[in-house]
Amino acid sequence: MNVLAQADLRLDANAIDYVLLAVYFVLVLGIGYLARRQVSTSLDFFLSGRSLPAWVTGLAFISANLGAVEVMGMSANGAQYGMPTMHYFWVGAIPAMLFLGIVMMPFYYGSKVRSVPEFMLRRFGRAAHLVNGISFATAQVLIAGANLFLLASVVNLLLGLPLWVSIVVAAVIVLSYTALGGLSAAIYNEVLQFFVIVAALLPLTVVGLVKVGGWQGLVDKVSASPGGGAEQMSSWPGEAMTGLGSSFWSVVGIVFGLGFVLSFGYWTTNFVEVQRAMASKSMSAARRTPIIGAFPKMFVPFIVIVPSMIAAVSVGELIRDKPALLEGGSGETGVTFNYALLLLMRDLLPNGMLGVAIAGLLASFMAGMAANLSSFNTVFTYDIWQSYVKKNEPDTYYLNMGRWVTAGGTILAIGTAFIASGYENILQYLQDLFAFFNSPLFATFLLGMFWKRMTPHAGWAGLVTGAASAGTVWGLAQAEVIGLSDLGVSMVAAATAFVVDVVVSVVVSLVTAPKPDEQLVGLVYSLTSKESLKHATTGEDAGWYRRPGLLAGIALLITIVLNIIFG
Repeated sequence: MNVLAQADLRLDANAIDYVLLAVYFVLVLGIGYLARRQVSTSLDFFLSGRSLPAWVTGLAFISANLGAVEVMGMSANGAQYGMPTMHYFWVGAIPAMLFLGIVMMPFYYGSKVRSVPEFMLRRFGRAAHLVNGISFATAQVLIAGANLFLLASVVNLLLGLPLWVSIVVAAVIVLSYTALGGLSAAIYNEVLQFFVIVAALLPLTVVGLVKVGGWQGLVDKVSASPGGGAEQMSSWPGEAMTGLGSSFWSVVGIVFGLGFVLSFGYWTTNFVEVQRAMASKSMSAARRTPIIGAFPKMFVPFIVIVPSMIAAVSVGELIRDKPALLEGGSGETGVTFNYALLLLMRDLLPNGMLGVAIAGLLASFMAGMAANLSSFNTVFTYDIWQSYVKKNEPDTYYLNMGRWVTAGGTILAIGTAFIASGYENILQYLQDLFAFFNSPLFATFLLGMFWKRMTPHAGWAGLVTGAASAGTVWGLAQAEVIGLSDLGVSMVAAATAFVVDVVVSVVVSLVTAPKPDEQLVGLVYSLTSKESLKHATTGEDAGWYRRPGLLAGIALLITIVLNIIFG
């Protein structure tokens, strides 16, 4: 970004904005300090002692995902493609979240594993466990770097500090409360951050709609804008976003590539999200955690995507540069779609409200990075260090190790933040990572959970070959050997990884020996008693509004209605 653009982007914060930010940071660090007093064992640090109510873990579940991928990434996509970005929520999240709560959480929570890789250990053995542990830890450091880069970008624009200084300052703040209070500090801060994010973005959406003349005014302006068009006001078929060039294949890609492989691969096996549900106080609360999170999730697009669409037709720099950006180049002002929300805040919000908005952006990136760090420290400490380096140390050793690992993960994230800085659209970077790491893992989980014949050798072989095939597709696309771009690269890479994983797993399973049935009880659906998968319906878990199946049905119905209205 050139010097002129940096100066134009500087947010005009004053004393009241800085006071509001200071109050927010005091609250964040205070929660970390209070949470530290409740941490006496490694289980307290890594899984909150499995003691939290469903409404807390449900809000934390969704807030943990309100990081770079939600706010800056989705807003960038909203400014670039418009309404088709809604698919990331209504097709690419809600169904998988409901599946996690109804089908998979009974296995995770009922087996009392401490992490998703530990589930892999019990189902497939040490080789698959180590592969999953290393790949997950690597992915979290890379994604934490993306959140950290965007967090530092806001600090940079607010204070004018060099980007590298902003990255270090932002990292130290997140490290402070995460290392102090572990998962409890992260979760309670995520609940706070959820409300701060909504308080920041809802007024921006309302003020923005007033500026463009309401919803119809937005429709008219988007339809007439350079690089825009009426297709940006309809979520289907989303050809521009998928880059597939055909309405039919675009719909197939969204439903199968995004809605099944990428979505289910992320939401059902990503320990960042599953960890929040595993911190719940009961099986019922664990199952309800992702379902409760689904309700705010389905409405997040209206405070993230809609304001970015407003920015694309009302902010001078984006109006001027959008045609060039859509062609993959850079405009004369040097801005990118990643800055859509910041530009709109700069133009529309008065001081005071600007301070809340800045706090909301910082909250979203901190929530995302803290979620990455809290899951990274759990997997590295339990699944790598304790399993393969130091096996029989006292519990206090692993508690202290968790804090040191958090610090190490933060240092690594500072390095990976500069990798993320090279992407014009941060969402594309994250979708590429999900294709590599999550898609083959979902295939392995799905087969392993419903096919008892799948063997330990198939577990690790499928993961490795699936990830390698996704990397091959990505490399061929970058070299322009195959004609894919944008989300199309991630969807095809993810689908390829899924199919290759399944094929390799089946072939390897047929030529290697499976585990005995008695070792798979509680890990494979057909060998697990239905009673053990049920949850309590009395006491704190009583009431129709605490029935996971009913809540999931309501959420799915609302999602279908939203798809029809905005399709």
